[in-house]
Order: sequence, then structure tokens, then C-alpha cells
Amino acid sequence: MARTQAADYDDRREAIVEIAARLYGETGFLGSSIADLAKASGISKSLLYHYFSSKEDILFEIMIGHVEALRASADEVSDLPDSADRLKALTHGFMKLYANASYRHKVLINDLDKLPVERRSAIIEAERRLLDIVDGIIVDRATTLGKNKGKRRALTMLYFGMINWTHTWFDPAGEINGDQLADMVVDLFLKGLPS
Repeated sequence: MARTQAADYDDRREAIVEIAARLYGETGFLGSSIADLAKASGISKSLLYHYFSSKEDILFEIMIGHVEALRASADEVSDLPDSADRLKALTHGFMKLYANASYRHKVLINDLDKLPVERRSAIIEAERRLLDIVDGIIVDRATTLGKNKGKRRALTMLYFGMINWTHTWFDPAGEINGDQLADMVVDLFLKGLPS
């Protein structure tokens, strides 16, 4: 007979993912065992396996959840008619997610190669869709780049290079808040684009 799911199954599963993101972010995926995760979650290993069949499943959930949140943030601004406004809103949304999910972001950047190939491919494809969104903004903003896919991709990667590593040095309680940092990124990026 199949085991029934508790009413709070999804909430408990998400709580495990959050705890795993923190644990993997602090010690790395390979430096964290199922026993470590069960202890940090306050549950037994067998109960942990009720929610996830493997450590890799949890890693995938951390990553896909983060990339899907970034995509949802991008979708929220897709209807803005002005490309500069779209980039500004997109950057603010991404920076808020990075600040509120710094462990998830760190795990995505540092441990993608720990996923099995098929799951890694799913994450890479989701990331590629984010790159395409920024590429579209660049084309709208700098129409002269429309046919120069290589240059557009380089600019897209430079944009993500500015924001993807902020989790390693940015302190939201410091002299510059997240909105100010996002504005700095947008200003620097847009002023560097050919018109």
C-alpha cells in the first residue's frame, strides 16, 4: 500500500531544500552528506528519503527552483516597452533574488557540474533562456548588433558577469543597498552599449 502524503508535504520538502541550499552553500555539495542534511533538518535519514530519493535530487531542486525564480522575475518585466526600463527592472529583480537566495545562487554557480548530465542539461537550457532574454534587450537597445550574435552573446555574458558574483562580496547592510547596486550595473552596462 502506498504511503499517503502529509498535508504539509510540499512545505516540508521546500524547507529541506532551503536547509540543503544553506548547507551545500557553506560546505559544498561534496562536503555535505545525507546524514548532515538530516541532522540540519531535524529529521531522520529515512524520513529525508521520503521527500527525496537522493542527494542529487535535492541539488537539482535547489538549482531548478532558483533558475525558475529568475525566469519568473524576467517574465514580470517582459512587457515593458522601453529596453532600458526592462533591463533596469530585470536587474533589480535579479539582484533581489540573489540577495534573498544567496545560498541557492552559490550552489548553482559552484555545483552545477555535480549533477548527472541529463539534469545538468535541463539547468543549462533554463539558463540559456535567461541569456536569450538579456540578448533580446541588447538587440532592442543596440539595433546595430542585431546580426552580430557573437558580440551580443559576449555583451550578455559581461552583463551576467557583473551580477552573478555579487553574492561573494556584496553586503546589503553596507554603504550601498541592493537597489543602488542594481542601478550602478544598469548605468554602467547601458552607457557601454553602442547606440
